Amino acid sequence: MLIKTNTDDNITNSDALKERTETAVRNVLDRFADQVTRVEIHLSDENSNKKSGTTDMRCLLEARLKGLQPIAVTDEAATVEEAVDGAARKMRRSLDSTLGRLQKR
Repeated sequence: MLIKTNTDDNITNSDALKERTETAVRNVLDRFADQVTRVEIHLSDENSNKKSGTTDMRCLLEARLKGLQPIAVTDEAATVEEAVDGAARKMRRSLDSTLGRLQKR
C-alpha cells in the first residue's frame, strides 16, 4: 500500500509531517493492505492566515482499491493530527462497509 501526502500552500510539507501522517494512516488501515493499492492524504488549512477557528484544518483521504472506484472521506479539526486521525477512522469504517458488502455477495 503506497501512501502519499499532499499539502496546500498554507501547510509546510516537511519530512516529519509526512512521516507522522503516513504512519498514522498506515496504522489504522494496515489490515486493508491487500485490497488498497494507494492512499492519498490531502491536507489543507481552510481559513489560512485569515482567521483561526476550531475546525480550520482539513484532511481528505482517498483510497484506491483493486478493481473498484476510489473511496474518499474528509475530516476537519483544530490540528492536522486530529484531522488525519478522524479521516483515517472514517476511512476504516468506509472500507469495512464497502469490502464487507462485497464479501457477502
